[in-house]
Amino acid sequence: MAVPGFTFGAFILVLHVSSVANYPSGKVGKSCHGMVPEHSHTARSDPVHNVSVSQMTFRPGDQIEVTLSGLPFRGFLLEARNAEDLSGPPIGSFTLIDSQVSQLLTCEDVQGYAVSHTNPSKKTKIKVYWNAPSNSPNHIKFLVTVVEKYKIYWVKIPGPVISQPNASPFTTPEATVAPLSTLPPVSHLTKSFSASDCGNKKFCIRSPLNCDPEKERACFFLSFTRDDQSVVVEMSGPSKGYLSFAFSHDRWMGDDDAYVCIHEDHTVHIQPSRLMGRSHPVMDSRGALEDMAWRLADGVMQCSFRRNITLPGVKNRFDLNTSYYIFLADGAADNGRIYKHSQQPLITYEKHNVTDYPKNVGGSRSLFLLKAHGALMFVAWMTTVSIGVLMARFFKFVWAKPVFGQAAWFQVHRTLMLTTTALTCIAFVLPFIYRRGWSWYAGYHPYLGCIVMVLAVLQPLLAAFRPPLYDPRRQMFNWTHWSMGTAARIIAVAAMFLGMDLPGLNLPGPWKTYAMTGFVAWHVGTEIVLEIHAYRLSRKVEILDDARIQILQSFTVAEAEGHAFKKVALAVYICGNVTFLIIFLSAINHL
Repeated sequence: MAVPGFTFGAFILVLHVSSVANYPSGKVGKSCHGMVPEHSHTARSDPVHNVSVSQMTFRPGDQIEVTLSGLPFRGFLLEARNAEDLSGPPIGSFTLIDSQVSQLLTCEDVQGYAVSHTNPSKKTKIKVYWNAPSNSPNHIKFLVTVVEKYKIYWVKIPGPVISQPNASPFTTPEATVAPLSTLPPVSHLTKSFSASDCGNKKFCIRSPLNCDPEKERACFFLSFTRDDQSVVVEMSGPSKGYLSFAFSHDRWMGDDDAYVCIHEDHTVHIQPSRLMGRSHPVMDSRGALEDMAWRLADGVMQCSFRRNITLPGVKNRFDLNTSYYIFLADGAADNGRIYKHSQQPLITYEKHNVTDYPKNVGGSRSLFLLKAHGALMFVAWMTTVSIGVLMARFFKFVWAKPVFGQAAWFQVHRTLMLTTTALTCIAFVLPFIYRRGWSWYAGYHPYLGCIVMVLAVLQPLLAAFRPPLYDPRRQMFNWTHWSMGTAARIIAVAAMFLGMDLPGLNLPGPWKTYAMTGFVAWHVGTEIVLEIHAYRLSRKVEILDDARIQILQSFTVAEAEGHAFKKVALAVYICGNVTFLIIFLSAINHL
């Protein structure tokens, strides 16, 4: 698959629709030739919209007003064709009257060959000008495709025929009636699928692993059973919108063979489709599918079909006697329109040949590189940096004895901070390796991550040039070092909050937000307790009986009196910190 970018997490940002109607901006230039929306629905044959013109004759160079009117509609595509060759390219060009509701399209590499909508708002009338070219044929017919909503549309509604003054009268060519296409029959399943034959007769993919759709409502289930030269596919899962799966040559979206079961009007439509890069899926003919059946019960959607292992002559369908990564996704749908998946799609750990030996396999909704990224960032900014900050702020006089030429607290602080920088650097590059570049779909998280990365690298570099203790510049260094470190910690926490909500990591919610909030409160609470403790010790006084003069005890002595308390506080803090870390790492590991 040649298109890098989103993993199948893409698989259905992917599954929006492609067509005149589902492009709210009206950028439907690729539909110029056929003028057919790819909605996996049948066009209506009873048009309720009308095309009218300001005059019935024209000369080359004339400008004729064309009006589209009728019941409220959302999208349209208007063209002029040679009335004697309607399958030919568009003729002439258009000029807009109201650019707020209509726009020019480029068809056949010519700007203005067609006109479409600019937004999905309802409209009842559109007016444009058609410009007659110098080489215009004798007779021109206007055609329009109108979309009321996703599943209600009309294709190539015929408009009036206009003619040049000296042209012979136009006669409608005798129509040849094309045979009606017959769609494969669809039946209703009488009972739920079973996982009893998984690993024996069926190749099964399940989430959770080893779940049974017959007994567990929350079971996502996909099975393949070979039957001579065909394969029977069964798919089940809790969904009120759609379920889908796809065969892929790699873990990236693009050039995939996908199949979608869409819940609409108390029925389920089973539709093969193909995924082209990050564009919307293109729905294909169901002619290659047989024995289609479906079932809806207790919020669970089930669908099945049969297809041949090889389909010579059928475009976009993969041969099933080859190994592929397999994706399983679900999401919302409305009036047959598919929306972004509700959770990160399940992706098999490796490629599988579903016509080979029956197996029981699982998958993951988050790939290893993203898991590693999240785990390393949690370790760095929940544990090492937090403990390192406490060491520098409150334990200078607790562990002041030198170790290898430096105070013990400083050695621990430096080691923890360098560890934080190293973990951040490693974690930082992993998403770029995974995405093969910058991710434009992760919101503010990557931008905040870059800021954190810069600060994490600058901090140790700045520390390397720390002035001596009594140098006049030392105070400026201390404030700069503290400010940059505090900013890095705050931004890192914000980035982690945002990162937890990204589908690539797929942490279960809403507990993740509560747990992260709990960690922040735990750390801030510990710092407040230690600050109060340090303040109270520093304010201890010795009152002389004679003069009643308050003499502040030295800060060093006061700190020494609280060593035991600080050590206990640090031990308790580390235990709580590690508990929060284990919670997050366990959640990541089980995705």
